[in-house]
Amino acid sequence: MSKKFLFIFLLCSCYGFSQEDAWVYFNDKPNAQAFFDNPLATITQRAIDRRLAQGITLDVTDAPIEQSYIDGIANSLGIEIKAKSKWLNCLHIRGSIIDILGLSALPFVHHVRFANTTLNNKMITPNSYYPINKQMETTTTFAYGNSANQIQMINGHVLHQADYTGNGKIIAVLDSGFIGVDTITPFNRFFANGLYLGGYNYVAGNNNVFTAHNHGTMTLSCMVGYVDGQLVGTAPDAQYYLFVTEDVSGENPVEESYWVQAAEEADRLGVDVISTSLGYFQYDNVTYSHTYEEMTGDLAFASQGANIAFSKGMIVVASAGNSGNSSDPHIGVPAEATNVLAVGAVKADRTYATFSSIGPSFDARTKPDVMAQGENAVLSTTTGVITTASGTSFSCPILAGAITSFWQAIPWATNAQVLSFVKQSADRFTTPDDQYGFGIPNFQIALDLAALSVGEAHKTGFLAYPNPVNNQVIFSFPTNLDKATVLLYNAQGQIVLPEVVLKSNETINLEYLDSGVYYYKIEGGSLVQTGKIIKK
Repeated sequence: MSKKFLFIFLLCSCYGFSQEDAWVYFNDKPNAQAFFDNPLATITQRAIDRRLAQGITLDVTDAPIEQSYIDGIANSLGIEIKAKSKWLNCLHIRGSIIDILGLSALPFVHHVRFANTTLNNKMITPNSYYPINKQMETTTTFAYGNSANQIQMINGHVLHQADYTGNGKIIAVLDSGFIGVDTITPFNRFFANGLYLGGYNYVAGNNNVFTAHNHGTMTLSCMVGYVDGQLVGTAPDAQYYLFVTEDVSGENPVEESYWVQAAEEADRLGVDVISTSLGYFQYDNVTYSHTYEEMTGDLAFASQGANIAFSKGMIVVASAGNSGNSSDPHIGVPAEATNVLAVGAVKADRTYATFSSIGPSFDARTKPDVMAQGENAVLSTTTGVITTASGTSFSCPILAGAITSFWQAIPWATNAQVLSFVKQSADRFTTPDDQYGFGIPNFQIALDLAALSVGEAHKTGFLAYPNPVNNQVIFSFPTNLDKATVLLYNAQGQIVLPEVVLKSNETINLEYLDSGVYYYKIEGGSLVQTGKIIKK
């Protein structure tokens, strides 16, 4: 009897044909060039614009999964496809151990990875199950009030007073369901102003997002809810996509795959900010659960997806979690991801809310990143009643909305720059700790830091003007350079102008170009700068 057969025999003897969750990863994307030849057939112009504005190019992760590979898995005996990820070039599948292992023989399969990590290590342990509380559960009271404190605590009202309310930006909310959003008063303004752009329910596999659960309703109201004198969200004029990725019937790793699939759709649609008040650490089947040792920023499936979302130019804001009082108090997935802004909770008086999950990550990174009010946060119920509830589920959208409004104020900034200004503005930036992270942001300070950054850039960087431009644009040089190379891209990412510019003649003629938005990359010496030009 061969060792391989003996191993499979032992697996079958111990587990029988019980169903397991796993990911099957593919070798390549043989039709990637077809995507690069016509990217707009797959992703939106707004998604390309967001990349170009930040100097980000399309790559193979943007290309769809090879359909013949999907069909090959779908036609495999005993395998059910639950979700897919083009970024990670894999499918989330369910089947017996022996059927999943059999997929490795397919020529286009690179490897399979079980959600039960002991199977990946070829260790046999019995399954056990126990019920857990989902992170998104919150304690609701019936105390009424208005939302002034949670906005003023972070100086978000300063943004609103300057008419930065999220206009022109898009937020994707990944949650458990949005019951009542389409009917109740606090969201009348949301629909009347055309702020709802659409959504999808990945759990049910349909477009009905106004169902399943109340949690998304409450989190969304922290950003866009509006009842005069009672509730004003932190991004009341942003536009929104709503995605249901959380299965409220239990905890299973397929929810991480739904999350990544929704993040990919958000990217495709050109979303700027993802707000997600979901988190994963323990699962109903403990063999699937994460461990603290796995909180290293890029190991868990959803954390990998969240990091890729950031690499595409989006900002991902996630709840730190509500396990601060538990035996496992640390921040979970995807808040622990390297490039995710994890938001913990404070009380109305700015002191730590004891339920808020703590850091650091296992690899000693500062987590949470920042804090906002999460205890007795003001929000809407599914019946339209304005009340209070507690959880990092609410500190997350409060801050995500404020960040979106802030990004509207500094449209030239990259996602990394936005997060840098926000962290630097926080009240514990120089002395972060495991409870508060960098502390509570102050968006007045963040605006000042951004203004200072622009001023310094003009001294040491290039300045393109006038903008918008009629026929000629001038690239003003920093003092230490005499020559630079300029590349100008159209909205499809194609180079329309390569030119060497001298300090003695900083003018470029754009007369022959059509009106529209163009993106530039200018490089001189060690300095590389990107930006956007509008041709009238």
